[in-house]
This record gives sequence, C-alpha cells and structure tokens, in this order.
Amino acid sequence: MCGVVGIISSRPVNQEIYDALTVLQHRGQDSAGIMTDNKGMLCLRKSNGLVNDVFSNEHMTRLRGNMGIGHVRYPTAGTLSSSEAQPFYVNSPFGICLAHNGNLVNNDQLRKHLSEVDRRHLNTESDTEALLNLFAHELQENFDGNLAPETIFNAATQLFNRCSGGYAVVSMILNEGLVAMRDPNGIRPLILGKREVGQGTEYMIASESVALDIADFEIMRDVKPGEAIYITKEGELFSKQCIKPKSYTPCIFEFVYFARPDSIIDGMSVYKSRLRMGEYLAQRIIKKGLHHDVDVVIPIPDTSRSTALQVAHHLGVKYREGFIKNRYIGRTFIMPGQEIRKKSVKQKLNPIDLEIRDKNVLLIDDSIVRGTTSKKIIQMARNTGAKKVFFASAAPPVKHPNVYGIDMPSTAELLASNRTEAELARYIGADWLIYQELDDLISAVQFDESDAEAFDTSCFSGEYVTGDVTSNYLDFIESKRNDAAKAKKEIERKQIDIQDQSSMTLS
Repeated sequence: MCGVVGIISSRPVNQEIYDALTVLQHRGQDSAGIMTDNKGMLCLRKSNGLVNDVFSNEHMTRLRGNMGIGHVRYPTAGTLSSSEAQPFYVNSPFGICLAHNGNLVNNDQLRKHLSEVDRRHLNTESDTEALLNLFAHELQENFDGNLAPETIFNAATQLFNRCSGGYAVVSMILNEGLVAMRDPNGIRPLILGKREVGQGTEYMIASESVALDIADFEIMRDVKPGEAIYITKEGELFSKQCIKPKSYTPCIFEFVYFARPDSIIDGMSVYKSRLRMGEYLAQRIIKKGLHHDVDVVIPIPDTSRSTALQVAHHLGVKYREGFIKNRYIGRTFIMPGQEIRKKSVKQKLNPIDLEIRDKNVLLIDDSIVRGTTSKKIIQMARNTGAKKVFFASAAPPVKHPNVYGIDMPSTAELLASNRTEAELARYIGADWLIYQELDDLISAVQFDESDAEAFDTSCFSGEYVTGDVTSNYLDFIESKRNDAAKAKKEIERKQIDIQDQSSMTLS
C-alpha cells in the first residue's frame, strides 16, 4: 500500500506536499519522495525512511515550485532498495514524473511489451516504472505538436486498455500540469479537492481526504474508475471518462485497516464504517451466546478502537484501554521475517495491569492476518493476570492474498487459509474466537450516498474483480511474498544500498 499526492498552486507547494505525506504516512513507511516543477526545472528528493527522516530543511528549500507530486511507499512489488523510491521520472517526452498506489497484475507482460515493442528501457522491477514508461510512450505516440487535454486523455485511454490491476496515479508533466488516473474498477482510492485563492482555484489530488483536510482543500469528488483528470499549471481543470468503468468496487480492506478513520473514501466514512462493524460484530457475539462472561472490551490499538467501542456499548459492558502502543514501531505483518515480527509485537504494545488482571477480557482487533500479533497479545493478557481471554475480529478470515496493492503474506502463511474457527482459537490461545461475517462487513461499509456498486473482497472471498488473476499468477505472488523471499530481498537491499553508498563516496 502507498500514498500519493499532487498539488497545483499559486504558491510554493513543498510544505503542503510534505504535510500531506505526513498524514498519509500510515499507507507506507519504507520510503518517501517529492518532486516539484520550478519553471520547467525538476526538483527532487526521495529516499528510504519516514517522511520526517527523508526531508531536512535543506532538502525542503531546494524543492521549489508551485506544482508537485509526492509519495510514501511500502513495497508490494520490486525490492526495498532506495532506487525504487517514488516518484519516478523519464526525460522524454516533455519530462514526466509519476507516482502510484496499487499493483499491476500484468506487470510482466507489460514490461515485456515495453521493452521489445515500444523500445523503452526499464531500470527496476517496479510496476510504477512500467506505468510511467507506458504513459510516456503513449503521449509521444499521440503528440501532434500541441499538448492538448485530448492528447493526454488519448494516452490515458491506452494506459487503461493495456494495464490490469488496482492503481491510483498522479503524474506531473514538467512546465505543463498534473495528471491523475484511477483504475477502471476503482480499487485503489483517489480524491480531488480545490481551494479558492484570490482570483484563482488551486487543486489537490490525494489517496485520502485527510490530505485535503490538513491544507484546507474542499472535497470536490472522488476520481471515477477509468477517468483521467488533467490540471494545467495555470489552474484549468479538464476531465474525461476515458473508458467505461468495468465496475466500481473499492477495496474493502481500506475501511477495515489501512485508511485513517477520519477519511472519506468514495463517499463513505471510514470512521462510521468501523462503528457499524462493531454493531454487527456485537450482534453476532450475542446471537452465539458468547457475551455473558465478558467483563471488559479492550481494543488492539489503533484501528480497532471505533469497532471495540460499539461492541462494548451493544454488549452492555465496560470499554477500556488495556494496551498502550509505542507509535514508533512499524506495522508488523509487513515486516520481513517471522522472528522480527515476534520481537516487534513486544516492543509495540504494553499491557495495563489495572484493566486486565482478574477479568474476562474480550480483545477486539481489525483483522487477523498471520496470527503472530494476536497470539502474542493474548499471551500478554494472560501473563498480566486475565482470567479468560476472548478474541473478536472486525473482519472475516483472511484466506487469500491481495494482488491489488496490499502486501499480504503467501496463502500458506495466512492463519485462516486452512483452519477452522475452533482450530484458529486454539492456535492463538483464545478461550473463544469470533470473526465478522463478510455480508455484515459489506453492510457496515456500504452507504447510500456512495456511487460504489460493491467492493473488492478478494482477501476474504478469493474473488478478484479484474477477472484475470490466474492460479499461475497466485503461485508467482506466493513465491515473492513468503518469508524466505522477503529475507532474500532484505539481503539484496542492503547490498544495493552499500554499493550505492560506495559509488557516492568514489564520486
């Protein structure tokens, strides 16, 4: 998962892009990057690390210009090397920068065609570089001496026709303007905002509405599936439905886990969705008669708080904070290697004895992926003196890999892939375990105000909305995402970074 932002303004955009990336930091902690256009001259800073580590005052001073794009990343394709930090850039035609959130399921075929037919050279494994080169090639093919909006939309149409997967794209054409594109199924989020300043209008495009909020941009609307938006450097906005949407199916896991609770995605409140998840989950607990022994409901911070609050309310028991989170430890299920994840869980959370000892505790989490965190937390609660520990997941069992931009483990490493609910409870050490029903999750997220028709629920249902995810592709994903593959990638990353540092020293 990644976060993207693009801004066209009448003033320097470096600070506002930086601020937007800080509130999108939850979408990726591996690397960060900003590119700005200073009167046709490209200004760039990108590197591995968190936003506040990547950008110093010196870097920010150099990021001049009133137009720019930014990105925060964790890798779902390619490697962890700083060479794959985004945005990416190609010189021809015009000078084009691009950043994206998502994953192309036909990346290998696309790269082969770009190399052998379009004669574009690719330096990395990243599907972002493939997207950039495809867009650049199609712009070159459609250019007739005038970079009109229709030229850009024709190029975008070809990109939509040739790419498959989930993707939200922001691109900057130097000395021209910004381009935004969203995949024809609307899997990955992308929202457009505006701000009236003096006689003109400024625009922002971002992964989540919180990025607009922090800079006082007004939400205009979500970018539609299969739509491209072009905003000139003078602030003229053009949009076109380049191809007919194949569906309108945003990823439901955004609402379960990834998005910030104060975000609005496709007209649906993430916070309200999580409250309703709690209502449905409580109903299921009551229906199964499991609520009678519960003394206290405790969330696993942070994303399950809203859900746990509603569970406690509907069960008629106390809601308490039982674990304190160290906010400076990254998310554990995307960390390479099981031993690192185990150690991280202990560093990440610390139990509060007062709220746990001598009580029957119901722990609420947003989801269970590997079970590593759940098992460790349950043991923490028992070590702290809990009489019984119950566990509830706001999401259904995660049984299948996500191929549209969320780096979930291989199927073999997903806890629920081949276990019954009773077996899962025994594995994580809970006295009982209950999951949300998929239909209830969908009902919790769906709002009448939204244009979304349904959701991508592939990690729960195994149904992939693009319709072209084969067993061979899933096998390929398995080989890339298992722990052994990630450990190898980490070694390769360190070797590449050492070589990069050596080259810099020699130069």
